[in-house]
Amino acid sequence: MIKVDEKNRTIYFLADGQQPENPYFTQFCKIGFDGKNFAVLTPNPGTHQVNFSPSENYFIDTWSKPEVPPVSVLRDMSGKQIVELEKADVSRLKATGWKPPTPFSVKAHDGKTDIYGIMFTPTNMDMKMKYPVIDYIYPGPQGGSVGSWAFSAARGDNQSLAELGFVVVLIEGTSNPHRSKSFHDMYYPNMSENTLPDQVAGIRQLAARYSYIDTNKVGIWGHSGGGFATAAAMFRFPDFFKVGISESGNHDNRNYEDDWGERYIGLLTKGPDGKDNYEAQANQTYAKNLKGKLMLAHGMMDNNVPPYNTMLVVEALEKANKDYDLVIFPNAGHGFGTLSPYMMRRRWDYFVKNLLGAEPPKEYQLETKTDPRNNIDQRAF
Repeated sequence: MIKVDEKNRTIYFLADGQQPENPYFTQFCKIGFDGKNFAVLTPNPGTHQVNFSPSENYFIDTWSKPEVPPVSVLRDMSGKQIVELEKADVSRLKATGWKPPTPFSVKAHDGKTDIYGIMFTPTNMDMKMKYPVIDYIYPGPQGGSVGSWAFSAARGDNQSLAELGFVVVLIEGTSNPHRSKSFHDMYYPNMSENTLPDQVAGIRQLAARYSYIDTNKVGIWGHSGGGFATAAAMFRFPDFFKVGISESGNHDNRNYEDDWGERYIGLLTKGPDGKDNYEAQANQTYAKNLKGKLMLAHGMMDNNVPPYNTMLVVEALEKANKDYDLVIFPNAGHGFGTLSPYMMRRRWDYFVKNLLGAEPPKEYQLETKTDPRNNIDQRAF
């Protein structure tokens, strides 16, 4: 809710699901106290942000899409556009060789539910070539892989990975929020499903649509819940996902926050065989299925996801006589802090070597550079 007009008995709020192009686009709406006279006040397709004038008789509406830079207009409280104020100028960004991601829609694993995502491809892509796929995953269920559907010049290192010779995809799977209640509940109480059937189905559909996608070389990576999902992908879909990088994963939710597991799995219950519903969802249970290359990473001072989550998977892999790679940050927390660039470089190297089949430069040093026009330090990715 943004504003309550008690005099006119009207509520103003932000809502998703009003745009046929993409249900994640956020729009500014109003409705009467009696539930009547609902109206969308920002009709342009995209994600909208609003700022009221001092009198609150007008508002500035700024909207954008992942591939469309922001546009700002002035509207009155009925939604009527008064004047266009400005459009973001991204000419300098384009001059660097920047390209926007490609939004897409595919069907979920049920073959009928629409799911959405964005795709990053190399700037100088050869349409006749086949490119390995890297699936960046954050399964939620409280959030998703894409995050904001507004314009952003950069989304992590996704484009950087693409420039190394990959197609990078981010897919919002079933059970992620900002859709219907039934959509959000689609894999409850089996949180370990991790949207993975949707990821597999979506990548296969994209490969049928774009001939340059090679589904014989699919990698996956994620952090925290994405680390949990990545290891699950490597263990449960070992013939599809060939290379995985699992960072700070909550691999066994009996060893994570109780409010998290109970919220999305339910209470711990034991079956007739003495095994509980949480054990059936713990990654170490399936570690013996590993076929591909898996890198695990964790900060030993992680007070969000305790590092013994990853140690449980390590132990299970060793008991199963499986090879794996491990990166440990002795004094880092959940997000690795100042060592994040090191993890990023190791991530790039791992995919280049094991998915692309090339030898990366040894201990490549990431540097920063300064934009002489605005004196802002930027990562030289």
